[in-house]
Amino acid sequence: MREAATEAGVRIVAGDTKVVEQGAAEGLYITTSGVGIVPDGVRIRGDGARPGDKVIVNGPIGDHEIAVLLARGDFSIAGEVRSDCAPLNGLVEEMLRMSLRIHALRDPTRGGLATVLWELAQASGVGIVIEEESIPMREEVKGVCELLGYDPYYLANEGKLVAILPEEEAPRVLEAMRSHPLGREAAVIGEVREEPKGRVLLKTRIGGHRLLEPLSGEQLPRIC
Repeated sequence: MREAATEAGVRIVAGDTKVVEQGAAEGLYITTSGVGIVPDGVRIRGDGARPGDKVIVNGPIGDHEIAVLLARGDFSIAGEVRSDCAPLNGLVEEMLRMSLRIHALRDPTRGGLATVLWELAQASGVGIVIEEESIPMREEVKGVCELLGYDPYYLANEGKLVAILPEEEAPRVLEAMRSHPLGREAAVIGEVREEPKGRVLLKTRIGGHRLLEPLSGEQLPRIC
Protein backbone atom coordinates (compact mmCIF):
# COMPACT_ATOMS: atom_id res chain seq x y z
CA MET A 1 0.00 0.00 0.00
CA ARG A 2 2.86 2.35 0.76
CA GLU A 3 4.41 1.67 -2.64
CA ALA A 4 1.10 2.32 -4.40
CA ALA A 5 0.51 5.53 -2.43
CA THR A 6 4.02 6.75 -3.20
CA GLU A 7 3.57 6.04 -6.91
CA ALA A 8 0.29 7.96 -6.94
CA GLY A 9 1.67 10.82 -4.86
CA VAL A 10 -1.01 10.51 -2.19
CA ARG A 11 -0.93 10.06 1.59
CA ILE A 12 -2.57 7.35 3.67
CA VAL A 13 -4.14 9.33 6.52
CA ALA A 14 -6.30 6.74 8.29
CA GLY A 15 -6.84 3.02 8.49
CA ASP A 16 -8.91 0.33 10.14
CA THR A 17 -8.93 -3.48 10.27
CA LYS A 18 -11.71 -5.99 10.64
CA VAL A 19 -11.63 -9.68 11.52
CA VAL A 20 -14.52 -11.80 10.26
CA GLU A 21 -15.77 -15.25 11.16
CA GLN A 22 -13.72 -18.21 10.04
CA GLY A 23 -14.76 -19.17 6.53
CA ALA A 24 -16.64 -15.91 5.92
CA ALA A 25 -13.92 -14.57 3.63
CA GLU A 26 -11.07 -16.01 1.65
CA GLY A 27 -7.71 -14.30 2.07
CA LEU A 28 -7.03 -10.61 2.59
CA TYR A 29 -9.25 -7.84 1.22
CA ILE A 30 -8.09 -4.22 1.01
CA THR A 31 -10.54 -1.41 0.28
CA THR A 32 -9.76 2.30 0.04
CA SER A 33 -11.57 5.61 -0.24
CA GLY A 34 -9.96 8.69 -1.74
CA VAL A 35 -10.58 12.35 -0.99
CA GLY A 36 -9.45 15.03 -3.41
CA ILE A 37 -9.88 18.65 -4.44
CA VAL A 38 -11.37 19.87 -7.72
CA PRO A 39 -9.34 22.83 -9.04
CA ASP A 40 -11.11 26.12 -9.72
CA GLY A 41 -12.48 26.31 -13.23
CA VAL A 42 -12.80 22.55 -13.78
CA ARG A 43 -16.29 21.53 -14.92
CA ILE A 44 -15.97 17.82 -15.65
CA ARG A 45 -19.41 16.18 -15.69
CA GLY A 46 -20.93 12.82 -16.45
CA ASP A 47 -23.35 14.55 -18.82
CA GLY A 48 -20.88 17.05 -20.23
CA ALA A 49 -20.34 15.73 -23.78
CA ARG A 50 -21.28 18.30 -26.44
CA PRO A 51 -21.66 18.00 -30.24
CA GLY A 52 -18.33 18.73 -31.92
CA ASP A 53 -16.26 17.41 -29.00
CA LYS A 54 -13.47 14.93 -29.62
CA VAL A 55 -13.06 11.59 -27.82
CA ILE A 56 -9.58 10.67 -26.58
CA VAL A 57 -8.28 7.48 -24.96
CA ASN A 58 -4.85 7.39 -23.31
CA GLY A 59 -3.64 4.08 -24.74
CA PRO A 60 -4.38 0.54 -25.92
CA ILE A 61 -7.62 -0.95 -24.62
CA GLY A 62 -8.27 -4.42 -23.23
CA ASP A 63 -4.88 -5.22 -21.67
CA HIS A 64 -6.19 -5.79 -18.13
CA GLU A 65 -8.96 -8.27 -18.84
CA ILE A 66 -6.86 -10.30 -21.26
CA ALA A 67 -3.93 -10.32 -18.81
CA VAL A 68 -6.20 -11.66 -16.06
CA LEU A 69 -7.69 -14.26 -18.40
CA LEU A 70 -4.24 -15.54 -19.40
CA ALA A 71 -2.99 -15.51 -15.79
CA ARG A 72 -5.88 -17.72 -14.68
CA GLY A 73 -4.69 -20.43 -17.05
CA ASP A 74 -8.18 -21.54 -18.04
CA PHE A 75 -7.08 -21.70 -21.67
CA SER A 76 -3.90 -23.14 -23.15
CA ILE A 77 -2.81 -19.80 -24.54
CA ALA A 78 0.63 -18.29 -24.04
CA GLY A 79 0.92 -14.52 -24.04
CA GLU A 80 2.89 -11.57 -22.72
CA VAL A 81 -0.01 -9.21 -22.09
CA ARG A 82 0.40 -7.24 -18.85
CA SER A 83 -2.34 -5.54 -16.87
CA ASP A 84 -2.50 -1.78 -17.34
CA CYS A 85 -3.19 -1.04 -13.63
CA ALA A 86 -1.81 2.43 -12.90
CA PRO A 87 -2.64 5.64 -11.00
CA LEU A 88 -3.96 8.18 -13.49
CA ASN A 89 -4.00 11.30 -11.32
CA GLY A 90 -0.64 12.51 -12.62
CA LEU A 91 -1.78 12.18 -16.22
CA VAL A 92 -5.02 14.01 -15.48
CA GLU A 93 -3.06 16.84 -13.83
CA GLU A 94 -1.02 17.27 -17.02
CA MET A 95 -4.21 17.31 -19.10
CA LEU A 96 -5.77 19.98 -16.89
CA ARG A 97 -2.62 22.11 -17.11
CA MET A 98 -3.23 22.25 -20.85
CA SER A 99 -6.97 22.86 -20.67
CA LEU A 100 -9.65 23.32 -18.02
CA ARG A 101 -12.31 22.72 -20.67
CA ILE A 102 -12.42 18.93 -20.45
CA HIS A 103 -16.14 18.21 -20.54
CA ALA A 104 -16.16 14.56 -19.42
CA LEU A 105 -13.65 12.09 -18.03
CA ARG A 106 -14.32 8.43 -17.31
CA ASP A 107 -12.42 5.20 -16.64
CA PRO A 108 -13.53 2.31 -18.89
CA THR A 109 -13.40 -0.47 -16.29
CA ARG A 110 -16.23 -3.02 -16.18
CA GLY A 111 -17.99 -3.00 -19.54
CA GLY A 112 -15.03 -1.43 -21.28
CA LEU A 113 -14.88 1.39 -23.78
CA ALA A 114 -18.26 0.67 -25.36
CA THR A 115 -20.21 0.77 -22.11
CA VAL A 116 -18.64 3.95 -20.76
CA LEU A 117 -19.24 5.78 -24.05
CA TRP A 118 -22.85 4.56 -24.08
CA GLU A 119 -23.33 5.92 -20.56
CA LEU A 120 -21.87 9.28 -21.59
CA ALA A 121 -24.06 9.43 -24.71
CA GLN A 122 -27.17 8.58 -22.70
CA ALA A 123 -26.45 11.10 -19.94
CA SER A 124 -25.51 13.90 -22.35
CA GLY A 125 -28.27 13.33 -24.90
CA VAL A 126 -25.81 13.10 -27.80
CA GLY A 127 -24.47 10.57 -30.27
CA ILE A 128 -20.88 9.35 -30.22
CA VAL A 129 -19.09 7.96 -33.28
CA ILE A 130 -15.73 6.22 -32.87
CA GLU A 131 -13.45 4.87 -35.60
CA GLU A 132 -12.14 1.32 -35.45
CA GLU A 133 -8.96 2.35 -37.29
CA SER A 134 -8.12 4.93 -34.61
CA ILE A 135 -8.62 2.83 -31.46
CA PRO A 136 -5.26 1.63 -30.07
CA MET A 137 -5.13 -2.09 -29.31
CA ARG A 138 -2.23 -4.52 -28.97
CA GLU A 139 -1.95 -7.34 -31.50
CA GLU A 140 -1.84 -9.88 -28.65
CA VAL A 141 -5.18 -8.62 -27.35
CA LYS A 142 -6.69 -8.75 -30.83
CA GLY A 143 -5.41 -12.30 -31.26
CA VAL A 144 -6.90 -13.61 -28.01
CA CYS A 145 -10.22 -11.91 -28.75
CA GLU A 146 -10.38 -13.48 -32.21
CA LEU A 147 -9.46 -16.91 -30.82
CA LEU A 148 -11.95 -16.92 -27.93
CA GLY A 149 -14.71 -14.76 -29.36
CA TYR A 150 -14.33 -11.82 -26.96
CA ASP A 151 -15.41 -8.36 -28.04
CA PRO A 152 -12.45 -6.01 -27.35
CA TYR A 153 -14.67 -2.95 -26.95
CA TYR A 154 -16.20 -4.49 -23.82
CA LEU A 155 -12.93 -5.58 -22.17
CA ALA A 156 -12.20 -4.13 -18.72
CA ASN A 157 -9.32 -1.68 -18.29
CA GLU A 158 -7.65 -0.51 -15.09
CA GLY A 159 -5.20 2.13 -16.33
CA LYS A 160 -7.15 3.82 -19.07
CA LEU A 161 -9.28 6.95 -19.28
CA VAL A 162 -11.68 8.38 -21.81
CA ALA A 163 -11.72 12.17 -22.18
CA ILE A 164 -14.25 14.26 -24.08
CA LEU A 165 -13.30 17.85 -24.85
CA PRO A 166 -13.74 20.62 -27.44
CA GLU A 167 -12.14 20.00 -30.84
CA GLU A 168 -9.92 23.08 -30.53
CA GLU A 169 -8.51 21.84 -27.20
CA ALA A 170 -7.75 18.31 -28.40
CA PRO A 171 -4.34 18.85 -30.08
CA ARG A 172 -2.58 20.39 -27.08
CA VAL A 173 -4.20 18.03 -24.57
CA LEU A 174 -3.17 15.09 -26.74
CA GLU A 175 0.39 16.44 -26.91
CA ALA A 176 0.49 16.74 -23.10
CA MET A 177 -0.83 13.20 -22.71
CA ARG A 178 1.79 11.77 -25.06
CA SER A 179 4.55 13.42 -23.02
CA HIS A 180 3.42 11.46 -19.93
CA PRO A 181 4.42 7.78 -19.42
CA LEU A 182 0.77 6.71 -19.14
CA GLY A 183 -0.33 8.55 -22.25
CA ARG A 184 2.38 7.87 -24.83
CA GLU A 185 -0.05 5.95 -27.04
CA ALA A 186 -2.98 8.34 -26.55
CA ALA A 187 -5.20 8.85 -29.58
CA VAL A 188 -8.27 10.71 -30.78
CA ILE A 189 -10.73 7.91 -31.51
CA GLY A 190 -13.92 9.71 -32.43
CA GLU A 191 -16.28 12.62 -31.98
CA VAL A 192 -19.56 13.67 -30.43
CA ARG A 193 -22.51 14.42 -32.72
CA GLU A 194 -26.08 15.64 -32.42
CA GLU A 195 -27.40 12.29 -33.63
CA PRO A 196 -28.12 9.50 -32.98
CA LYS A 197 -28.97 10.71 -29.48
CA GLY A 198 -28.01 8.30 -26.72
CA ARG A 199 -26.24 5.96 -29.14
CA VAL A 200 -22.67 4.93 -29.86
CA LEU A 201 -21.62 3.95 -33.37
CA LEU A 202 -18.39 2.22 -34.36
CA LYS A 203 -17.23 3.07 -37.86
CA THR A 204 -15.59 -0.13 -39.08
CA ARG A 205 -12.49 -0.50 -41.22
CA ILE A 206 -14.61 -1.35 -44.25
CA GLY A 207 -16.76 1.77 -43.86
CA GLY A 208 -19.84 0.29 -42.21
CA HIS A 209 -21.32 1.24 -38.84
CA ARG A 210 -21.94 -0.99 -35.84
CA LEU A 211 -24.17 -0.03 -32.93
CA LEU A 212 -22.46 -0.47 -29.55
CA GLU A 213 -24.84 -1.23 -26.68
CA PRO A 214 -23.87 -1.46 -22.99
CA LEU A 215 -22.40 -4.74 -21.74
CA SER A 216 -25.00 -7.31 -20.77
CA GLY A 217 -23.73 -9.93 -18.32
CA GLU A 218 -20.03 -10.69 -17.90
CA GLN A 219 -17.38 -11.57 -20.46
CA LEU A 220 -15.03 -12.70 -17.68
CA PRO A 221 -16.48 -12.96 -14.14
CA ARG A 222 -15.00 -11.03 -11.18
CA ILE A 223 -12.65 -8.97 -13.30
CA CYS A 224 -12.77 -5.66 -11.40
